[in-house]
Amino acid sequence: MRMLVLMLGMGLAAAATVVTAQDNAAGTAIVNPFRGVMQDRSAHSADEALYVEKCSMCHRRMGMGTVLLARRVPADQAELESREALTAPYIVLAARQGIGNMPRITRAEVSDEQLARIADYLVIAGAQ
Repeated sequence: MRMLVLMLGMGLAAAATVVTAQDNAAGTAIVNPFRGVMQDRSAHSADEALYVEKCSMCHRRMGMGTVLLARRVPADQAELESREALTAPYIVLAARQGIGNMPRITRAEVSDEQLARIADYLVIAGAQ
């Protein structure tokens, strides 16, 4: 009986491999283009360092916010630092109230002064 179960399991594994190979050949397999890539946590200014500390875990490459935004905006605009049309008041409003899947950010997490600095940084970064 054990031998039969073992052979059946091996047969199922082989069948799954064949299906995966067919899917890949047809171009339908999902591939993670960021596999093995670490998120950039560098900063070149105090305001960028604040953004990295408070926001980049979701809004830089591979972050959940970036992945979700890439479904709604052009791929080159998915990272907030690349967004050209962001305004400081919009950033503050989105952060304080939450938007889409993003939860609201309280003043205990990010002070008004810190959020203003982050918003100004994103507006300037997007303009470059």
